[in-house]
Amino acid sequence: MSNYEPRLYGQYKKEIRSILQERFSYANQIQIPSLTKIVLNIGVGEAASDSKKIQSAVAALTAVSGQKPVVTVARKSIAGFKLREGQPIGAMVTLRKARMYEFFDRLINIALPRVRDFRGYSAKSFDGQGNYCFGLKEHVTFPEIHYDDVDTVWGMNIVVCTSAQTDAEACELISAFGFPFKK
Repeated sequence: MSNYEPRLYGQYKKEIRSILQERFSYANQIQIPSLTKIVLNIGVGEAASDSKKIQSAVAALTAVSGQKPVVTVARKSIAGFKLREGQPIGAMVTLRKARMYEFFDRLINIALPRVRDFRGYSAKSFDGQGNYCFGLKEHVTFPEIHYDDVDTVWGMNIVVCTSAQTDAEACELISAFGFPFKK
């Protein structure tokens, strides 16, 4: 195991933990919230008619996340959508530890500033248990994706899971990393 430490994790240990400790007056270091995982999801509805679309989504998610995604399949058949049980309909990947912090750093500092007409995300998208969900309309905002090689632009759901007990604590944690919330 190498001594490599992601930049955001170092910032969390040196600055953010003390800010959160002071703000919420935790009695114990273990109570201080932290990032636990980040889940990326691409839904590919067109995969029902074209099987090459799922390979394109998997390749895009692999490039963005740095690890191989899992292909998600339909749990039941829905005739109205021409969907059969077991048919591939998307791809997802769960990032933890160093890869999670590296991805979050790239997301905040590189990808989100490249989004057109971006004014920040709403702080109301917390789920009540300290997890934050948001979406990107285009996966091509990440620098790992070469625009010339893209045949389809995919939307992406991103879930940032924290160990925070309340939404206020989670919001403070995520904004301390520099996540752009609407004012």
